[in-house]
Amino acid sequence: MEQERLAQVACECLHLACPEPDLADWKAMVEALRTPTGEVTIAIVGKYVQLHDAYISVVEALKHGGISNRVTVNIKWIDSETVTAETIETLLDDVDGILVPGGFGSRGIEGKICAITYARTRKVPFLGLCLGMQLSIVEFARNVIGFSDAHSIELNPGTTHPVIALMPDQNGVEDIGGTLRLGSYPCILDKSSKAYELYGEETIHERHRHRYEVNNDYRTVLTEHGMKLSGISPDGRIVEMCELPDHPFFLATQGHPELKSRPNRPHPLFKGFVDAACKK
Repeated sequence: MEQERLAQVACECLHLACPEPDLADWKAMVEALRTPTGEVTIAIVGKYVQLHDAYISVVEALKHGGISNRVTVNIKWIDSETVTAETIETLLDDVDGILVPGGFGSRGIEGKICAITYARTRKVPFLGLCLGMQLSIVEFARNVIGFSDAHSIELNPGTTHPVIALMPDQNGVEDIGGTLRLGSYPCILDKSSKAYELYGEETIHERHRHRYEVNNDYRTVLTEHGMKLSGISPDGRIVEMCELPDHPFFLATQGHPELKSRPNRPHPLFKGFVDAACKK
């Protein structure tokens, strides 16, 4: 058909070569998508779950991770405002992995922290993104180190243990938009970390959209109690990733890796997260 020759005709007019496209990678991806060998259930614990499109990039990245592991990923939507110590067993006892995504504001925060505690203590694979990483630091500081009021100054400016705070050069700046860390930033991975194992390289780049960082005053006590700060900015000033070495999969990042995932090129963190969920 003439329609099928459109590319060839256009290339001939421009005196360009018109080789057959190599679709082997894409065909393999489609075959894996169509013929899964299993399924897993991942809980997304957030406060915008009534509007699923708010997390569309995260959902698609999870699907990509499922394709690469040849499993169907079922999403269980959990409103973080409904998560309490009394409800969490009912809400999360049937999931294979827990993901806490990014977000802003204080609504539903304690439910997210409760879900992180559940993932950490029950050894359920966990992936934290942006705010999800910040809250994993808060949860660890509260329940492992013993800083009972640990928090982010964004959410509790009066905390005596501000484990998540502004960088010193941001203090006093009132234009929040002007201080957001936006765009792609480099990160150096600890070669002994799960993150390095997944990425397969020491220097990576991830996209960011946030303002608050891990407070460097708490780095030592965090690591002394078992938290690995597995990704650091090249200048050593900013913690980009953290993980728990004694956990099957507990990893969190300040970035938004979901934005770099593709159906035939799943992001390493999502591929590894879904793999861990399969093994659970």
